Amino acid sequence: MCTLLPMELPLRSALLTAWLVFSMNRFKIRQIFDLSYEAYSAENHYRSDIQRKAALAILNCKSGKLGVNISRCSNCEHVEIHNNSCRNRNCPNCQAVLKEVWVDKRRAEVIDSPYFHVVFTLPHELNPLIYCNQKLLYDLFHRCCAETLLELSADKKWLGATPGIIQVLHTWNQELAYHVHMHCIVSGGGLTKDGKIRKSSNHFFIRTEVLRDKFKGKFMAHLSALYDNGSLIFSSSCDDLRNSYHWKEWKNSLYEKDWCPYIKETFNGFGNAIEYLGRYTHKIAISNSRILSVTQDMVTFSARGKKPGEPKRLITLDNREFIRRYLMHVLPPGFQKIRYYGFLNNRMKSTNLKVIFKLQGSQQFKQRYAGMSMAELLKAVWKFDICLCPECGHAAMKQLGRCYVSPS
Repeated sequence: MCTLLPMELPLRSALLTAWLVFSMNRFKIRQIFDLSYEAYSAENHYRSDIQRKAALAILNCKSGKLGVNISRCSNCEHVEIHNNSCRNRNCPNCQAVLKEVWVDKRRAEVIDSPYFHVVFTLPHELNPLIYCNQKLLYDLFHRCCAETLLELSADKKWLGATPGIIQVLHTWNQELAYHVHMHCIVSGGGLTKDGKIRKSSNHFFIRTEVLRDKFKGKFMAHLSALYDNGSLIFSSSCDDLRNSYHWKEWKNSLYEKDWCPYIKETFNGFGNAIEYLGRYTHKIAISNSRILSVTQDMVTFSARGKKPGEPKRLITLDNREFIRRYLMHVLPPGFQKIRYYGFLNNRMKSTNLKVIFKLQGSQQFKQRYAGMSMAELLKAVWKFDICLCPECGHAAMKQLGRCYVSPS
């Protein structure tokens, strides 16, 4: 065993304090699941397989039940054992590095153009139908947002070019209620049919009412087609829509609703837009930092004011209701919530970007994190060196291996 010298005490104390503070903030959501998931399950709430998997991942993440990583210092022989992460996309503890890597990759897609953050929303009357047809109607939502933006952008009246679009699906509001909406980052410039570059001004190039009407018409036309060919499933909450008369009445009422797409933000540089969108891409329904208190039965968390400028609100829920709402936002297995369109579509992205950079006379941004190991990523992103030994202070920790049986 290594003898700890007095001069090393501040280092050890600082590392321990940082870890304790980090841990206190890191596992609040898991604490709620620890306290109440068993009771929630006993109440016979319906849970899909993917929801059960997400709940178990949250419960087991960094608990030792998923195994451990074992490292040893080659300088003083000190051994460290770290519990494995679950890496589930619904876990609040496993998204931060993924987000940084994603943002770094997107920087390589910078073009000289303004960028716009467009948000599409759906009337809440659609919620029951969407929830029991998630994959089908989330796919439709992605498709209609992209088609609306691309078709209007292609019109010379608006842009006359194909922009680059990144879309991110979210299904929640600040209270964790079901609120389906799409975040889109749209370039204000793109490729014309004859292979030239065309740019917009610093104002969004499509009028909001035109965007709204086009999107509403598309979504409702496709939804009607799905109803007509029998593709939709109807749960008890929307069972009356099986009746064609009720369906027609309900559908007509939706046309009268305000679908209200809006321009949330305008950026003069893609780098700023991507950093901004990074807040949304790997975001889950609620982060640990918003959880203010957890008791045996209740959880209190913060929420933004309902209107800009209003103070934050406190929301208190029964733990089981919190879990129900949280699991409601688990996406179907394999569903791609982030999608790319226009000159950023996956099949032609590389070719399109080469053409654009050549036409603009600019160079492509080189990725900072490409090819880095996890240890290198943590050091580059957070200046946290996992190779640093907490005993002797040397950067000499080497991984010995992984054990998938929790140590006794």
